[in-house]
Amino acid sequence: MIGRQRQMRLTQRHVDYLQPECVSDQMPPPPAGMRAATPEDHQATIADLLGSQRHGDELWVFAYGSLIWKPACDFVEMRTALVHGWHRAFCLGWNTRFRGSDENPGLMLALDRGGACNGVLYRLPPDRIDDSMTRLLEREMGWLPSAFPPRWVNARTGERTIRALTFCIDRHSGRYVTGLPPERIAAVLATAVGNRGSMAEYLYATVRHLEEAGIHDPHLWHLQALVAAQIEAAYEPNR
Repeated sequence: MIGRQRQMRLTQRHVDYLQPECVSDQMPPPPAGMRAATPEDHQATIADLLGSQRHGDELWVFAYGSLIWKPACDFVEMRTALVHGWHRAFCLGWNTRFRGSDENPGLMLALDRGGACNGVLYRLPPDRIDDSMTRLLEREMGWLPSAFPPRWVNARTGERTIRALTFCIDRHSGRYVTGLPPERIAAVLATAVGNRGSMAEYLYATVRHLEEAGIHDPHLWHLQALVAAQIEAAYEPNR
């Protein structure tokens, strides 16, 4: 990043207060009304998305959340980029397994209609497109029907406009959450914990890696300060 990096209020200290009782990477049973995706499902999705491009020289994925700091597959090139017509939002709910519980469900990031989003482009290894795409879909589309299916977007990076795959919220899905004020979102992110960690950790890692990449998201920056304040009020009332 060029220039001095901003100091986040949300820190690892805050994250450490919210630890899962049991950490697991195992895929839990799907919620009611959904089913686990099969290898055949993933192959059908790849065929539908890529068609004849499967063995092309370039396939790019646009990352805007956890894929920035925890890529699902190998990549051979990385660039920052801007996508118009979509914005990063905590609009994917309600997560009661990975980073939430029945008592305190979590909200995950997805791209929603409108505005613009700065993120990171990953170019997949051209000789391992199918394998890389399968691993990506296993991570992002473990259950069907997906609430944030993959789609093509145009990402501007330098002098290039690159056609890239990303994951956008389906506004017709029952998991689409909208209209929450920042204080309500922060209350969710400050309390939700699941078997893969807390929402506070998810927010902390996302904002930190965006800043390290030279990307400042004012909405997430505001949220991280609110979340830190709520965790301090709950765990450090006399600090």
